[in-house]
Parts: sequence; C-alpha cells; structure tokens
Amino acid sequence: MNNDFSSRRRPVLIPNLRNHIPSPRRPQSQRIQAVEALLEHGFPYSRKLTAHTSCVNALAFSSLDGRFLASGGDDLKIHLWDLHEEPVSTPCWSFTGPRKNIFVLAFSAHNRWLYSGGVDNTVLKFDATQLERAPNAQSPRSPELRLYDHDDSIRGIAPHAVQDEIFLTGSEDGRIILHDGRVAPTALPRAQDRIQLAAEVTSVQFHPVMEHVFATSESSGRVCLRDTRMAFGPLAQRTREGVVQIYNTKLSSRSFPHLCNPEASSIVFNHQGTQLGVTMLHYFPTIYALTDPDPLAVCSAPNLPGGTPVPSGERTYVNSCTMKHGSFGGPGLDADALYAAGSDDFHAYIWALPPPAELVARRTVLSHAEWDAGEHSGVVAFAERLTGPRCVPAQLHTPRARLGGHASICNTVLVHPRMLLAASAGVEADIVVHGAVTSLLGGMQPTPAHTRQLEEAWAEGVDRPDGVEELTWLDMQDTIHMFDAILREQGEADVFRIRKWAGRSDGESDSRGDSEGEELGEDDEVDDEMGESRG
Repeated sequence: MNNDFSSRRRPVLIPNLRNHIPSPRRPQSQRIQAVEALLEHGFPYSRKLTAHTSCVNALAFSSLDGRFLASGGDDLKIHLWDLHEEPVSTPCWSFTGPRKNIFVLAFSAHNRWLYSGGVDNTVLKFDATQLERAPNAQSPRSPELRLYDHDDSIRGIAPHAVQDEIFLTGSEDGRIILHDGRVAPTALPRAQDRIQLAAEVTSVQFHPVMEHVFATSESSGRVCLRDTRMAFGPLAQRTREGVVQIYNTKLSSRSFPHLCNPEASSIVFNHQGTQLGVTMLHYFPTIYALTDPDPLAVCSAPNLPGGTPVPSGERTYVNSCTMKHGSFGGPGLDADALYAAGSDDFHAYIWALPPPAELVARRTVLSHAEWDAGEHSGVVAFAERLTGPRCVPAQLHTPRARLGGHASICNTVLVHPRMLLAASAGVEADIVVHGAVTSLLGGMQPTPAHTRQLEEAWAEGVDRPDGVEELTWLDMQDTIHMFDAILREQGEADVFRIRKWAGRSDGESDSRGDSEGEELGEDDEVDDEMGESRG
C-alpha cells in the first residue's frame, strides 16, 4: 500500500510564485529573491479555522507536502484540516481518544501514523492512511494503539525521519523511550529501550537527515545532542546516555554575580538538520549550529518589523507564562531562512535568519578577563561556567513579521514547508492561518492592525460567533480572563532572579556531574558523520 500523500496530491507550488519564480533550473538565488519579494511585508493576511472549543496547544503539518494540518488541545479533540480544500472551512477528519489536555502531535515520516500525547501520560497512535482515500469522513476515528509507558505528561514525540514505525517519546517523568512498531508489543517497554534522566524531559526531536541522531531538552535547562547507538541497548554498551554534544545554555550578566539556567521548554531542527532552535522560558529563542556548543543567534523584538523601536509602554516578545514551540521555515526553498515563535503579548513573531557564516562573524567570544574588565552593560552572554569565556551571539532585534489576529497568548507557530503560510494557536479556541498573499485557502483578509492589550476586556463588544454555544463562549471568556490574571501577576520575570544556577565557581563541573564537562573524543563516530553532513 502506498501511504505517501504525494502520490495523488494536487501541485502545491508556492501560491502566486508562477509569475515571479523562473524555472527550477535557474539559480536558487533567483528563487530566494522572489520569495523575499513576496515576504517583504511578512504575512499580512489571515483567516481563522474554528472547530475547537478550548485552548489549542498543538499543531502539526503532515509530512512531505504539508497537505493536512492537525490541531489538538484542551477540548480533547484532534481535528485535521485539508489545505487543498477551497475554501478551508471545517475539519476534514477528526480523532478521539485523549483523556486529558493534548500537548503534542506528530505525523510519521510518510504519514502512516499520527501520534498524540499530553497530560494523560499516554501516547496515542492513529491510523492516517485513510486520509487520502476519504478526506471528508464524518465519523471520528479512535486510536489504533495506546501506549502507557510513561508516568507523567508527554512533552515530546519524535517520529523517525525515514521509518514510519520508529519514534521517540519524552515525558516529565524524565524518561526517553525508543519505540519500534515492528517489534511485538510487550506489557512494559524493554529496559534497553529506555533512558532515565534526572530532570523532566521537555522535548525530543529526531534529526531530519542522520537517522541515529536526536536532540533532547530538559527542565533543568540542559540541551543535548545524542546518538541512539550510544543511548539505547544493553547497559554495558551505553556511553554517556548517548550524549555527543552539550549546548551552552547558561546565561551571564554583569548585573548579577551568578549564572542562570533558563528552562529549555522545546527544541526543533531546521529541515536540513544544520541548526537547532531552543525556546527558553523567561528568555528568547536561541539558534545553534548543530556541532557548535555556543549559540549563533538570539531572536528578540525590541524593534517592529520595519526597524523602528517598539513604542514605549507597548509590549513585545516575551515568554513567561505558557509552553511555547518554535519552528523553522523556508517555503519552497532549499534552506530554511525563517524562525517563528509565539509570545505572551498576543502576537507570533517570525525572524529572518542570516547565513550561518554571517552569524558566526557577528558573534563575539570574550575571555573571562575581558568580560570582567569590560563594561558590557545590559549585555547577556552565554557561559559554560562562572569563570569561563563568554559568548555573545548575534542579536536579531528586528523580526521579519509580527503576526496578529490573536486575542490572547500565542503558544505554537508553524511555517508551512511549501506555501507562504504560517499557522498559529494558543489560549484561544481558534487557529489563525497567516498568508503572504490573499489567494490562499480560498481567500484571506488583511489581519486587523489592532491587537487587544492586556488591560482591555476580551469579548466586550464582540458577538458570539455562529455555531459556538453560549456555555462554550462563557468558558472561553473565563479561560482568557484566567491567563490575563496570570500575565499580570508574572509579568516579565527576570530569569537571573528566578533561575539561579548553583554551579562551582571553578566551573570544572556543574550540579549534574563531572560527565557534562568532558570533551568528546576526535574519533567519536557521530562527530565524523556530522562532519560529513556539514560539507
């Protein structure tokens, strides 16, 4: 059976590029220029997809061509939207089965399966092969399999880049489990397929190119690159829990005598596998090169997309309240040049990423003596230890786009792999789909310029949408009012005050043990493999 959606799909060329982009045989630079022209004003158009009745926490585009958008959240429903429909108005398919809030959704490599996980500690496996044959089925589908291998909330599901039956799960119980559907299921996962970490796992991602490599993040702030061949199997064969790279995620400021370690709440690879984006609680999205422990860039938004400073008193990007998920994108291009993230200020942000060589050139590395002797007022650097060198990444202060359309916190933003589209969701029940042109999904309208401020009451003067029951409407108001209160209380907390890192002053090791300070050997197998991919 051919489970590849691409076998019968309509062409999904970037809309409105036929007159802008020359033949694919022309240089890639011309395609980049065409996309740059269409993205000059960001994603100014939008429309809402309405079917959920509570917060939408998870979004996922189907693999390969992104024809389907999956959404799930606190109403325990999983809806699928067919982006080939014109117009897209209602879900084309729905799944049931989660018993508590949904945190994560993921399609397998060839869309054989759709995975779901969340607060019920359970991973659900849905058969997605019928989507193409019956894309408008009315009866909700139940899961093919329930996996009860974790004891706490599921925070990450990572399908293998090639094999539909292989995937990783990560949970707040600290366990990372390697699943293989080709192996006969057992009551409990085999010990050789599990890693037990000392901190909660907040995200896990398989590398999109190298099938043995994956990345993990933890509530402790630790972000690691690992190899399945070193992480799993008999204990005698394991090495360093599979760790082949530890990324520098601790922050340093001249205003404080200590380092801090913000929680890494999610991670994501770009589609080429050359960069890793880390979403940090109470700090900014940070971009790393795959094999470099020091960060390349920090994405912030003191400026508006045009480059002018955000007006005094107006909120901008901040991440202090909910779990955020970022994404890379480069619609129709060979390399991802965009990074997107949601924010507590009721916007989503998209940054244009300069070429890696430019980011390296803009990065500054200072010895501890230079850092200690300099002024560096207001500068935040990254440091592995208190007395070690400081890395100041390139600062991306001006986003390419600031996406509106939300009346509350935006948690999740995805950039479509083929079309000039982005989808965002969060505390509201609606999904907002943003476009660079109007002719997408059956037509879009300009996104309203005004975004509700925290002081403004939600739903005042807003009519209840058709089809939304009054009780649901009241529940939505209560939810948004609750998160407004949380934002007023937590505000923009200073990460240096709330996440002090208790490390040794000489910095030879930290609170997680000496192994984190070890250097990787030059003969590490994964290092060689990565070196080939960099070329």
